[in-house]
This record gives sequence, structure tokens and C-alpha cells, in this order.
Amino acid sequence: MPKPAPPTPPFVSAQARRMLIFLIVLTAASQIGMQGWITLFNNFAVERAGFGGFEVGLVQSVREIPGFLSLLVVYVLLVLPEHRVAALAITALGVGVGLTGLFPSFWGLTLTTLVMSFGFHYFETLNMSLTLQYFDRSQAPLVFGRLRSVTGLTNIAVGLTVLLAARGFDFVGIYGMLGCVVVLAGLWALTRDPSHAGAPVQRKKMVLRRKYTLYYILTFLAGSRRQVFLAFAIFLLVQKFSMSLTEITGLFILNNAINVVANPLIGRAINRFGERALLTFEYVIVTLVCVAYAFSDSKLLVCSLYVLDQLVINFAMCITTYFQKIGDPADISPTMAAGFTINHIAAVVVPVLGGALWLWSSKLVFLCGAGLALCSLLATQFIRTAPQPQEVKIAPS
Repeated sequence: MPKPAPPTPPFVSAQARRMLIFLIVLTAASQIGMQGWITLFNNFAVERAGFGGFEVGLVQSVREIPGFLSLLVVYVLLVLPEHRVAALAITALGVGVGLTGLFPSFWGLTLTTLVMSFGFHYFETLNMSLTLQYFDRSQAPLVFGRLRSVTGLTNIAVGLTVLLAARGFDFVGIYGMLGCVVVLAGLWALTRDPSHAGAPVQRKKMVLRRKYTLYYILTFLAGSRRQVFLAFAIFLLVQKFSMSLTEITGLFILNNAINVVANPLIGRAINRFGERALLTFEYVIVTLVCVAYAFSDSKLLVCSLYVLDQLVINFAMCITTYFQKIGDPADISPTMAAGFTINHIAAVVVPVLGGALWLWSSKLVFLCGAGLALCSLLATQFIRTAPQPQEVKIAPS
């Protein structure tokens, strides 16, 4: 008599699988849009729109305004369920990216950037919220790790696509193709319903609680320091070292290849070592990277530091899993929205201030980033969580 099949682990239940597939597809779509935009933006801004450091910083600040307004997604959820809003957000992201190449001017880039950014930031808010709702505290780090691996694989595919497309298409054509793919993914998601009644009911109002203060502080500092590298690291490579679109794309591909392997390991490391240990490691590395970035004249070293920074920035998932361990399950959706808003308070200002500092000295921009990393390092030492439950075993993909 054949042995009965072993019970299916909770992680791969039919209900969880539907949500996981939904999030994987939309995560890939969000990265096709955002990574394509980022890969092309600095060269497009310099070569077609004639931007300098100040204009780049200003548009990057505009890009963060929708993140600052992420808290408003709570009111959208009064009308539509979260998975539906996530699908609409991806569709908006695709529209914004697809139109970018048609408007090579400051105001044109400002408009398309806002449309693209509203879609991206609202999806990211809901992506975190849905993950925390549908997967428990042992599963969530592993899901975040897998989703970040999807991000890395997608970014590699985008990089290779841009490299190939750049031989036969201009910026208009490449932006248009990427945007169409993202829109199609959003339309597909509108036809799906991965939700189920077992998820915790969410409060449909703004939530700010004293017990979440450390989460808010960590989120604020993470958003601040991230913007230093997001807005100016690649710009430095283009302006100071005259790196071409092909070289920038190759750097992105290398970075994401490393992250594909590393992210699942980071997810498991959260369960093994805890959030405080991993975030401490991240901020020590970031401090050293920022100081070196400020003073190095070596193109190879600066590129290597960029890859290292983009590796350890994945540890930021620890801030989200930390909240899951201290938060009320009914607060997940509104707190993720509040967290995105807090994350982007400084993010709206930092690129503009950085652009102004850049006119004086680019070194100051990265030294400020080192200061922010040190503040995060200090705040991280106050993390306290209850003991982890036994890790859930996940069947191989």
C-alpha cells in the first residue's frame, strides 16, 4: 500500500499560494517599471533633458512625494480591497513609465515621475501589508527574501533588455516597451482575487501608536539615508566618471545577480539572528561605504561600494518584520501606510538639500549619509522582540 502523501505545509496551502503568486507577479512588474526608469533616468536626464545635479535632485524629491502621501491609501481601502488597489497601482506605474521618454523636459519629467511614483509607492505599501497579513512572523521574512530575489531576477532581465534594446531603440521606445509590460501585468491582476477570510481584519483609519515609536524612527532614518545613494550614487558615476548607459546597466546586472542569491539567505538570517544583529551589521557597513564614497577617486572602488551598499540595503526588511513582532495584527495595513509616509518625510527633502550641497561639494552629500547611518546604528540598539516561534519549514520551490 502506498504511503499517504505528507500534509501540505501551511506556507504552500492553496490560499497562501494564490497570494504568493499574486505578489510575485506584481513585484516583478513593479521592478520592471522602477528599475527600467532608474536605469535610464540619469542618462536620459543628462543627455536629453540637459539636467545638472540640482535638477536631478529636485526631480528625485518630486518622485518621493507620492511616498509621503502613502498614508492616504487607507482612505482608498474604504472603497476597494487591498489586492484591487495594488493592481491599479501597478497599472498607474506602467502608464507613467511608458510616457517618460516622450517628455524630455523638467516639467515633463516631473509629471510622468509623479504618475509612475504614485503607482510604485502605493503598491509597495500594500505589498508589505499583504505579506504581513497572509504570512506569519516565521514565514514573512522568508517571503520577503523570496520577493526580493524576484526583484533581483527581474532587474537582471530589465538590465539585459535595456542593453539589447539600446542598440535599436531610443529612450522613447525603451520606456514605452517597459511601460506596456507593466500595464499588462496590472490588468492581469485586476482579474484575480487572492484574498481569503482568514486574514486579520484591518482598521480602515490612520493609526499612530506610542509603542511603535522605534519603528517610526528606524523607518524615518532608513528613508533618509537611502535617498542619498538613490539620488546621487549613480549620478556621481555618470557625472564624475562618465559611465555610459551600458556600463551603468552592467553594474545593475552584477548587483542584482548577487542579490538573487543573498536575499533568501537574509530572510533565513532574520529568523536565526534577529533584526537587531542584522541591522547593526548593515549600518556599520553603510557608514564605511559612505565615507569611502565621499573621498575615493577610483572608478572600480566606487562601483564596488555601490554594489556592497545595494546588498546590505536589503536588510531593511528587518524593520518591517520587527513591526510584525510588536504590532497588533489589525494595525498592519494602516501602519505600513504610515511607515511609508514617515519614510518619505525626509526623502522628499533630502534630494533637494543634497542637490544644493552638491553645488558646493559632492563629498558633503555622502558624509551626511554616513551621519544618518550612525543615527540608525544607535536607534537599532533599542530593538527588543519576543522570542521567535519555531521556524516553519517551507517546501522547495
